[in-house]
Amino acid sequence: MTPLAAAANENLAEISNYLVYSSMAVYTLAFFAHIAEWTFGSRSKVARTAAALTPRKAGPAAPAVQVRGKAGATAVLDKPKVVTRSAAGTRDVPDGPGAAGGDAQGDLYGRIAVSLTALAFLVEAAGVVARAMSVQRAPWGNMYEFSITFSTVAVGAYLVLLALKKNVRWLGLILVTTVLLDLGIAVTWLYTDSDQLVPALQSYWLWIHVSTAIFCGAVFYIGAAGAVLYLLRDGYESHLEAGRVPGRFRSSVMERLPSAASLDKFSYRINAAVFPLWTFTIIAGAIWAGDAWGRYWGWDPKEVWSFVTWVAYACYLHARATAGWKGRKAAYLALFAFACWIWNYYGVNILLSGKHSYAGV
Repeated sequence: MTPLAAAANENLAEISNYLVYSSMAVYTLAFFAHIAEWTFGSRSKVARTAAALTPRKAGPAAPAVQVRGKAGATAVLDKPKVVTRSAAGTRDVPDGPGAAGGDAQGDLYGRIAVSLTALAFLVEAAGVVARAMSVQRAPWGNMYEFSITFSTVAVGAYLVLLALKKNVRWLGLILVTTVLLDLGIAVTWLYTDSDQLVPALQSYWLWIHVSTAIFCGAVFYIGAAGAVLYLLRDGYESHLEAGRVPGRFRSSVMERLPSAASLDKFSYRINAAVFPLWTFTIIAGAIWAGDAWGRYWGWDPKEVWSFVTWVAYACYLHARATAGWKGRKAAYLALFAFACWIWNYYGVNILLSGKHSYAGV
């Protein structure tokens, strides 16, 4: 590489760093805008959910049934009671109005927050592209590059859902908070200077395998966030159903979220949609391992935990489809599966050694 080209690549790396830090600044503004949305938006009406969860009073007695027998005799029979049972873990509760609580001022802050999030996404994406141009390869050769790309894809998936008119703005505050945490860890502890890859990584499979792994992780994250919010909302609904009065702050937050049933369905659909792609990710990794190391599977820690993650999500989907697991048990299993994915990324890369240790931090 000529000195001029090396200097140009170094400048691109500096631009990438500047853009990543700039995106963090914009994400911070979006964070405060989301806080304002939740703070200044009006509290939704507690009575709506409370009424939906309060058992209805028994109406007037059902009319008796008269049966005519022989010789004009009649017998009076009570009308049989019909007992219906809803599916376990489901309640007839409407979705909340969202973070803004149906208030115009709160909605304005929410729109500002989404606009800032979109701007931060564009700035961060430009930083990822600049990082790729500085080394003239896919920007996924180490944990720093993986982290900044992961957060970019997670925010992009959220914005796509919003563009598709999905009611997911309630996810914005959690998303921006965790993205800031991810980027903070990346620039503080995981940063690695731009460099070329080891020979094992110099393959077109890097674009296929690692890109799908990043996308799957970002979408799994959204599903996990839905599962966490489901557990919180389900606990709140159970609290009301038992006749207890929740605190004012808890009511203000929980009442604006979708119902527990909606959050449960959201998490399931997200995880089910991306699971086939995670299966492809593992298969693509095995093919790449065959090309790079002459074997498709070697029980490397990264390979083992990728498979453990696959098994955990497969058990979750199988339980939902066959055993009828819904609600809290399914949410716990989904969170366990995502915890396996997180461990596979941070724990395996940092604490364990193996063939994949070339990525470094």
